[in-house]
Amino acid sequence: MNDKPVKSSILPATTDKLVGDIRKMIQEARAAVAATVNTGLTMLYWRIGGRVGQEILKGSRAEYGEEIVSTVSRQLEMEYGNGFSAKNIRHMIRFADAFPDVQIVSTLSRQLSWSHFKEMIYLKEPLQKEFYAEMCRVERWSVRTLRQKIASMLYERTALSKKPAELAKLELQALREEDRMTPDLVFRDPYLLDFLGLKDAYQEKDLEAAILRELESFILELGGSFTFVARQKRITVDHDDFYLDLLFFHRDLRRLVAVELKLDRFRPDHKARWSCICAGLTGTSVSKTKIRPWALSSAPGKTPNRSNFWSSAARASTSPNT
Repeated sequence: MNDKPVKSSILPATTDKLVGDIRKMIQEARAAVAATVNTGLTMLYWRIGGRVGQEILKGSRAEYGEEIVSTVSRQLEMEYGNGFSAKNIRHMIRFADAFPDVQIVSTLSRQLSWSHFKEMIYLKEPLQKEFYAEMCRVERWSVRTLRQKIASMLYERTALSKKPAELAKLELQALREEDRMTPDLVFRDPYLLDFLGLKDAYQEKDLEAAILRELESFILELGGSFTFVARQKRITVDHDDFYLDLLFFHRDLRRLVAVELKLDRFRPDHKARWSCICAGLTGTSVSKTKIRPWALSSAPGKTPNRSNFWSSAARASTSPNT
């Protein structure tokens, strides 16, 4: 039997890999347990809300509902803690009412926490709730990010909110069932760029520099699937050079998104410039596709020198079907 000791120089590398593998196993197990607990807790709150809601409907007086909630919460809080306070019971009732489809709740609960749902259940429009829930799932927003998106009226700024309800439902259904993103879900009008910190008079190059300085926040406002490609990208069309301010790529749409920074109003000659830029980008080594890129152009808001309002008016010149 060979009892030779293992060389000490080998041990550190061997044990480091072993500990690393075990650490990964522990982290994966913890994440799986946390996800299971979250799903179970969320579904429990949904069922409690539905059950209490059914009981309340049996009463003919408004005071009856308050009596039910107060009595139930008092007993449950004594046995199970503050998670079953009267306030939380009301949240649960609202939850079951705002999201009546158990299958949708079950699917969302695998990725969204109870805190996510509490941010959405008091939104007025059903489509609004569904939009934030699905975008939250796809983009993996934190609760803080979701809160910021709602506060910035993201839904109202998307083209989806301006479409007929039935068409909007179809797009949200495609997102829910196939994870298929559409331009109307992605683009906003306007974009809110308050975080750039630009004040008083400034030039287009200042706006570009501020965006690059706050690139992480800028991409968060655009949407998590945007990837920065280049600044001042040179594009040659018929021996003429054009310089594009910013170029992005959207992973879900699989389409380049060109951004032109202008401090004046969108004019017809801007549209001609956009046509050249988009033609130059189509089929290049940058896009590697014949799909025509989408264009975004900045435009001032009602207040002069306002940096945080963007318009996607230039998109009209680059139809997704061309």
